[in-house]
Amino acid sequence: MKLAQLSQQWNLENIFSGGSQSEELKAYIQSIETQVAELKGTIESCNPSDHEQLSNVVEELSRLSSRLHESSAFVGCLVAQDVKDKEAVAIRGKLDQISAKYHSLWTQFDEKLTQITDNEWKTLLQYDNLYPYSFVLNERRQNAVEKLSFDQESLINDLAVDGYHAWSNLYDLVVGKMTIPFEEDGEVKELSVGQLDNKLSSQSKEVRERAFEAYQKAWEEQEDFCAEALNHLAGFRLSTYEHRKWDSVLKEPLKINRMSQETLDTMWKVITDHKSTFVKYLDRKAEMLNLEKLGWTDVDAPIAKTDSKVSYDEAANFIIDQFKQFNPKMSEFSRQAFEKSWIEAEDRTGKRPGGFCTSFPNAKETRIFMTFSGTPSNISTLAHELGHAYHQHVMDELPYMNQNYAMNVAETASTYAEMLVSDAAVETAKSEEERLVLLEDKIQRSVAFFMNIHARFLFETRFYEERSKGLVSVDRLKALMEEAQREAFCDSLGEYHPHFWASKLHFYITDVPFYNFPYTFGYLFSAGIYAIAKEQGASFEDKYIALLQDTGRMSVEELAEKHLGEDLTKPKFWKRAIQLAVEDVEEFLKLTK
Repeated sequence: MKLAQLSQQWNLENIFSGGSQSEELKAYIQSIETQVAELKGTIESCNPSDHEQLSNVVEELSRLSSRLHESSAFVGCLVAQDVKDKEAVAIRGKLDQISAKYHSLWTQFDEKLTQITDNEWKTLLQYDNLYPYSFVLNERRQNAVEKLSFDQESLINDLAVDGYHAWSNLYDLVVGKMTIPFEEDGEVKELSVGQLDNKLSSQSKEVRERAFEAYQKAWEEQEDFCAEALNHLAGFRLSTYEHRKWDSVLKEPLKINRMSQETLDTMWKVITDHKSTFVKYLDRKAEMLNLEKLGWTDVDAPIAKTDSKVSYDEAANFIIDQFKQFNPKMSEFSRQAFEKSWIEAEDRTGKRPGGFCTSFPNAKETRIFMTFSGTPSNISTLAHELGHAYHQHVMDELPYMNQNYAMNVAETASTYAEMLVSDAAVETAKSEEERLVLLEDKIQRSVAFFMNIHARFLFETRFYEERSKGLVSVDRLKALMEEAQREAFCDSLGEYHPHFWASKLHFYITDVPFYNFPYTFGYLFSAGIYAIAKEQGASFEDKYIALLQDTGRMSVEELAEKHLGEDLTKPKFWKRAIQLAVEDVEEFLKLTK
């Protein structure tokens, strides 16, 4: 049965009723604060060599983690849907303070783990109440050895509230309140950053150019603030790494993503070796648009003669139908997400830009945030976020501590969902023109992951190298950004985006450093998985679920070896994965010859 008249506003009332004025939420947060104080004493008195005491602390920390996640996710939704909700912003500040104490509990616990001898440790992990957490506990114990003392790490956590995370929160606040004047149909409208961002992929080059000019001007006005924020975020990280005696800025993001430098280097090497194919696509697109070279906004510009728009209801039904081809369970889950209003998609001012999926582990629900305007890109974003939501859904019955999967494998589920939708769309196109448009939409995503995100990675790596020697000026930030874009795009564009470092939220996220390469990993890893799914059809679904369920308790190398029989440190898997994207370009070149 087709869905119709779907709400484009999410329902948060069954999580905590009353929004930022919720008394239920305030009581919940107060109980978390009490739990943090009580658990501090429990950990202090814990004998870590006693498996029952250690197990009790693990269970209490897990319970506390899920409750803090629940409240933080809710408040994050409130701030995202209305950046002017001052009460929500204040509550977020309160949760940041509690989180600092919570992270100190983990630091305290981790130090306890380092006090256990190796022989005792092996024995402890054989007990039934600890064995299920063996991967996570081993990981924490190993990481703790490489950090500072409990007192020093606790001080870092406390200082981070106002000296680190506050810069990220301030960036969100400033960007959320930004309005950019833009003329449409003879009327000047004040658009949010997210709304103007949608104009950058308009069919009309004139609209794209005016939007990009307005966009650049707006970020130029904020460049001093953005440079200040970015420099201080990086400075805090670098100072922390220096005290820990970590010599690589990639050490933390690689550990967080449970992957090796060798895997990362191999992935980028395979991508770089195949970039010439994607340059051919960019050159062909420039010809089609009667341009010598594509400008920055031309890369994502549609090639159809008219703007192709679909309604939210149509997008929902299309996604559900396409998921059903390979993953009937994911299809049914997505139907539930639409029917229960778990998605905030309304196109309005006052919302923060971008899209995300957040989970509520105790309610066993998720919520998706985006701004839907009916473009093919919007449909891809919607499928992407539903992939995230489904990933969490299949993890819901696991112990909470084993649900903590890294960003790179989180992006695997989301981009896999995108591929299902976009590939099916191409196959079911009603005309050659529609097929070409949908095929090009797929290729645009490959270009984004292989070139745009590579530029972000190159920029951030080089920025941190320079930041370690002192503050980096606005002019230098712009130069670094453009240099990275030229290299990543093989100098195939005629215009670049030197203010991208200011406009991209990902550079200002404090939870995960280097919020870039995991996207590309997820995209290519999912492509390899999708190649297998195409061979095996719906019978692959249970294997896929098993893979997702292991994402919180394995390294990516172990995950690929167990479920796919592949070695990620070798080029073979990555070459097979990228071949799907190469074939898309080859077909595009053939159709547009």
